[in-house]
Amino acid sequence: MAIVSSNFSQSDSKGFKGKERLVNPAEIANESNSLKEDSVRPKSFDDFMGQSGLKEVMSISTKAAISRSEALDHVLLYGPPGLGKTTMALILANEMGVDCRISSAPALERPRDIVGLLLNLKPMGILFIDEIHRLTKVAEELLYPALEDFRLDLTVGKGTTARTRAIKLPRFTLVGATTRPASISSPLRDRFGITQRFEFYKLEELHQIINRTANYLELSLSNEASFEIAKRCRGTPRIANRLLRRIRDFALVQTNQNVIDLSLVVNSLQLHKVDSCGLDNFDRKLLFMLLNTNNGGPVGLDTLASALGEDAATLESVVEPFLLQIGFIKRTPRGRILTEQGKKHLMNEVDICQD
Repeated sequence: MAIVSSNFSQSDSKGFKGKERLVNPAEIANESNSLKEDSVRPKSFDDFMGQSGLKEVMSISTKAAISRSEALDHVLLYGPPGLGKTTMALILANEMGVDCRISSAPALERPRDIVGLLLNLKPMGILFIDEIHRLTKVAEELLYPALEDFRLDLTVGKGTTARTRAIKLPRFTLVGATTRPASISSPLRDRFGITQRFEFYKLEELHQIINRTANYLELSLSNEASFEIAKRCRGTPRIANRLLRRIRDFALVQTNQNVIDLSLVVNSLQLHKVDSCGLDNFDRKLLFMLLNTNNGGPVGLDTLASALGEDAATLESVVEPFLLQIGFIKRTPRGRILTEQGKKHLMNEVDICQD
């Protein structure tokens, strides 16, 4: 059983007001105590639903490392937020039977932060760094010899008296997670032996995940209600669990019981202005911005960001991936374009779209 030692800080996308959004895809480290997210996390590959190709690759690599009594190769996991990158790191530690230390790149600002983590690693242990694309240059340079030669090079003293001291490290595995793999420097990216992408989940996979969480929360959830939540959670398990919490609250107030049917799901999510595709008000504002500009675009990313009061990088990495996935917008050299499918959706959801 892996022991999790946390040095993890909440990821905070600069300028992102989405913390108030019900279906905020940004990382939230401190979920409500009513849903103990760590408790509902899968603990093994068998419990982990979806991502079959990724899971098979990681399972084979883990079994091979165990058979050779070696540390697992360094792993880079990338993809949209909320798809299970942290969960996979914990599963790897659990399957390997080693400790897992958790941190995030924004928390590793000073050299001593990364040095402290490396010096406290145990043989074959796992170090998980979230948002690894945000590592400082100093932290990266300290990691290079640690990842390749399992050695920590420290500079002692200043000026002419400065000297380098090499400290041997136990063989360990770095698991890095990112939503922006292109932002990782090439020297760091090349040091990962295994690179895997997380995809959005299929409807049936989300249905199974929602039922698993409902059982943990002791909810009586109809099959139709479960599929309706699955259709509105943007292909993301974290959002599915968050929606289920809001629906549970609605059911408790409206019916004073933990029985959830289709009509209750629809009424609850309509109250929260989550439409049939899982889009919230912010998503629809972006689509309306495109619709009202030259009848669908193109509109430049920076123009959209300024009009919506958001950071351009946040729009590109957090908001747009799902809209691109479902075919509501397109990226072109001239800017973003609203598709015909996106226009039809806005017209069909006109009641919900009205604030």
